[in-house]
Amino acid sequence: MSDALRRIYDERWVVNRMWIMQHTGASAATVARWYAQREQYPEELRFPEAACMLQRTHYYDQEAVETFWNAWQADVGTGRLRSAGRRPGDGQGNRGGGWGRERREQAVAAALAALRQAGGYQRGMAAQLARHHGGHERGWQRAVAEARARYKHGQHPDGTEVNRQPAP
Repeated sequence: MSDALRRIYDERWVVNRMWIMQHTGASAATVARWYAQREQYPEELRFPEAACMLQRTHYYDQEAVETFWNAWQADVGTGRLRSAGRRPGDGQGNRGGGWGRERREQAVAAALAALRQAGGYQRGMAAQLARHHGGHERGWQRAVAEARARYKHGQHPDGTEVNRQPAP
């Protein structure tokens, strides 16, 4: 059974990373970082060295892991475990508010104004906008792409339709 979380090896309990994740609440990335960066910490906060490898899986002495975890909790804490430093979201940026979407709308409005002034898209427009307004060209490429779609469909940056037909 290669996926056992806990085993007896050399008359002591050894555990794999999955067990450590369940025991500590840490993510796989955090456990991997603890192991990879263990030499950077003082000995009392150092993640233990692998005790053995069984069927290509590292196992660690359970007592050493528990000692490490108790010291880590006392010294560092656990406030950011499972957060990876990010707020949960829909993976689509700041849609629905925040300065990110507001700033994006300003960039799209500037790109739409440049499209109208030029009479349509011209190659290198994103680079020109980046030089003129600042920021990265890739961000302006996204703003120009969004502005081009709105320009094609005759929309203002706020999403309202523009009547392209002349008044009777």
